[in-house]
Amino acid sequence: METIGYIASVFIGISLGLIGGGGSILTVPVLVYLFGESAELSTAYSLFIVGATALVGAIHNATMGNVNYKTAVVFAIPAFIAVYLTRAYLLPAIPQDIITVGAFSLTKDVSIIVLFALVMLAASVSMILDKYEEEKVQSEYAPVFNIPAIVAEGALVGVLTGIVGAGGGFLIIPALVLFVKLPMKKAVGTSLLIIAVKSLIGFIGDVQRPDLVIDWTLLLTVTVIAVVGIFVGIYLTKFINGKKLKKGFGWLVLVMAVYIILKQIV
Repeated sequence: METIGYIASVFIGISLGLIGGGGSILTVPVLVYLFGESAELSTAYSLFIVGATALVGAIHNATMGNVNYKTAVVFAIPAFIAVYLTRAYLLPAIPQDIITVGAFSLTKDVSIIVLFALVMLAASVSMILDKYEEEKVQSEYAPVFNIPAIVAEGALVGVLTGIVGAGGGFLIIPALVLFVKLPMKKAVGTSLLIIAVKSLIGFIGDVQRPDLVIDWTLLLTVTVIAVVGIFVGIYLTKFINGKKLKKGFGWLVLVMAVYIILKQIV
């Protein structure tokens, strides 16, 4: 299963390089079901893996001028504050056994996985509908800032990322298009930078926790493989239409989400 897990790790990076998102949607299931890690520890690993791969993608986009740094700073500040506080203080405060009724017990790990599957459902719908892809903007060089909306969205994405370890690109990109009026290419590049910053800062909250024992060999190995995957994905964009592939990937994520929910509940 570990061998399959390492092979699957390549596709974490390929999805980021090819369609600009979806890495974290694959990371947690790979770590839980193929490497046998707990849900909480898998979300911590996911933050580091997705943060590192997203950073590589952001640097690539920056070289092409597809990153709006002012937008990234405005959005990232509430996001990384929220994700750090969630990982360092909120998540550890949740008891291992949340609810026990007779023979039924709702544990922290099950709650995290089910919530993650619900996030997968939302992400899959976003990718399948893809309604923001053709969004028209007024100006590529003069973004319009809806500060309250950006701060609220950033904080929401930060808390969500902190709990389930998902990058939240499916929430960030629509926010950048709708609230900042960024062109789609700049929204994707800027989103990758935001994901990288908030994910890596969130992981710092996990490193500080004495109750989490991090397997650095596994973490760094999967990260390196995923980074290699992102370069493969970027190369494949020359031959494959990422926009068309995105909807197919969305259906795959939808099936995975339903499977995870059924597996945990039934």
